[in-house]
Amino acid sequence: MSNNELTFRLATQEDLVDIIAMLADDTLGMGREKAGEVISDKYIQAFEKIQSDPNQELTVVEMRGEKVATFQLSFIQYLTYEGGLRGQIEAVRTHSKYRGQGIGTRVFEYAINRAKEKGCHMVQLTSDKKRPDAIRFYESLGFVASHEGMKLKLE
Repeated sequence: MSNNELTFRLATQEDLVDIIAMLADDTLGMGREKAGEVISDKYIQAFEKIQSDPNQELTVVEMRGEKVATFQLSFIQYLTYEGGLRGQIEAVRTHSKYRGQGIGTRVFEYAINRAKEKGCHMVQLTSDKKRPDAIRFYESLGFVASHEGMKLKLE
């Protein structure tokens, strides 16, 4: 096994502290996530829903036994495209200590291949406009801003 070999596996509840820390480890995430050794019940309940849904995969990526990245892949069934299946990639984070080493590219290769295995005809993602580096990265992988996304906050 080479030193940079990545291992992909479904997350367990024991991974939540590390996953939440990665989600909180950027300018936008630190304002909305509550990282720390004590995990709120809201995170635990969300994890349990994700884990019990066969159309959701919360994945942890490890290198040399350390958690280096995470992402969530959702499989969305719909009627268009003759009843097609779409993969939604969300909450992609590489641990700040490991950014710039090509891990993100390998994470996306894995996620795209996983979506193909499940029969998806397309993968999609959203990215906050305040993350121009992430948007450039997604474009370098072949993602195209083909639609205008809109959100309505319900809080």
